Amino acid sequence: MYLRKFSALFLALGLVSCGTDFDKDEMETAPSEDRYNSGMGKFLGDEALTFGGPKKREQEDTGLGVNSYLWRASLDTISFMPLASADPFGGVIITEWFTPPQNPQERLKMNVYILDRQLRSDGIKVSIFRQEREPSGMWVDKPVDPQTVKDLENAILSRSRHYRSTTVK
Repeated sequence: MYLRKFSALFLALGLVSCGTDFDKDEMETAPSEDRYNSGMGKFLGDEALTFGGPKKREQEDTGLGVNSYLWRASLDTISFMPLASADPFGGVIITEWFTPPQNPQERLKMNVYILDRQLRSDGIKVSIFRQEREPSGMWVDKPVDPQTVKDLENAILSRSRHYRSTTVK
């Protein structure tokens, strides 16, 4: 019984303490800089929320954490597959399982990792996962030809070089 009363009192005090201490008029006349966060620039530094390093010679400032040409080329190259997630700051693209129309007993999944802000051949890594359906209906992992992975990486690199050549002139 006392435990219930104590819990209710603790909850009520917690909710009351969440209230604000200024009224509506004070909010409307407040300056544009938030009075509670005015010192955050000094605490976190002037570049607290910037991504990447200094701008490279042939690289545009896109706000991405990775090379924009590799990012765009990767998305375009695997556009036939449904995306599970795409993180432009971390440089990770993950697809859902895709079943080719010509082979419904097989499915593929890809992970693309963009590893650098520069357009380099070692700036991209692709992982392909392949499964085949057994007669029992279970999906079984099967090996992927390493040449397929290299071909996909080369296709992405080729497309990204094309994007760079058409934009940098």
